[in-house]
Amino acid sequence: MKRFLLVAFIVFLLALSFVAWRVLGPATAFSNDSYNLYIRTGMTYEQLLDLIKQDTVVKSPTFFNLVAGRMNYPENIKAGKYEIKKGASLLEILRALHNGRQTPVHLVIVKFRTTDGLAGAIGRKVECDSAGIAGFIHNNDSLRPFGVDTNTFMSIVMPNSYTYFWNTPASAIFKKMYANYKAWWTPARVKEAQAKGLTPVTATILASIVEEETNAQSDKGKIASVYLNRMAKGIKLGADPTIKFALRDFEMRRIYDKDLKVESPYNTYLYEGLPPGPICTPSEQTLQAVLQAPATDYLYFAARPDFSGYSNFAATYKEHLANAKAYRDALDKQMAIRAAADSLKK
Repeated sequence: MKRFLLVAFIVFLLALSFVAWRVLGPATAFSNDSYNLYIRTGMTYEQLLDLIKQDTVVKSPTFFNLVAGRMNYPENIKAGKYEIKKGASLLEILRALHNGRQTPVHLVIVKFRTTDGLAGAIGRKVECDSAGIAGFIHNNDSLRPFGVDTNTFMSIVMPNSYTYFWNTPASAIFKKMYANYKAWWTPARVKEAQAKGLTPVTATILASIVEEETNAQSDKGKIASVYLNRMAKGIKLGADPTIKFALRDFEMRRIYDKDLKVESPYNTYLYEGLPPGPICTPSEQTLQAVLQAPATDYLYFAARPDFSGYSNFAATYKEHLANAKAYRDALDKQMAIRAAADSLKK
């Protein structure tokens, strides 16, 4: 009898050790350093279990199911992105899932020219896909709480790094961006804009044109002054980047007369004043350059013929024509040299 009890006790200990090893020991089956488990909103426990089996996430889906049942997890599924580290135990995995300890996603907003480009970038990071994000952006009812419409929406999207949970809905994504926008536009900056006859939205629209005109920070304020002077005199802005935006051809190096006739409210050669919305998401530095644009008599600017990225500024049309011709001549020469080089390669 004693021998039987001893054997039974040893078997019990072995079984207990086996279970403890299965629950507390390394349970992952994937070969990479980590695995991102995406639990979609509305996913059932059965669907989750199928996903875990399909992707070979854990060594024993059966034990995962047993431990999950003991923790009442099947009734407490929380959507989200969960990073599972290689070697994690079943207990560690299920505690994270049960408690909803999601892995945050980081969204870096740089320069975007179109809402579709923005929607695509966000849709690749969160559960709400690009179509869902675009649907929100293109709906004026969705945008009303932010004080913008489908034209001016991009003015509240400031380049920055944002952190979200993967299952954050579109409304919350843009609510956070709007909070960042409102924080940047301090009362002092709003006053700076008002002093130039601008609002935060129109200042952003102007900054978006300046952003597309140059990468030379020292020129940005002067370029802004050109456009401010033109608006004050009722002269059309005649901004080449708005033509590129209207044509959706952002790689154009040269604007021809036929391009200036494109019918679009963004064509500042046809229509006076600022376009109806930003043509890109300008940087904080460019916004600041607009707010602090110097007082000048400049009405024109043209790229320097040395292709340095800087511009020559002019107060008279005659002077501007000379500057523009110098650049065109240099561009023609450069293109001829490239064409000759290409012909030699053939």
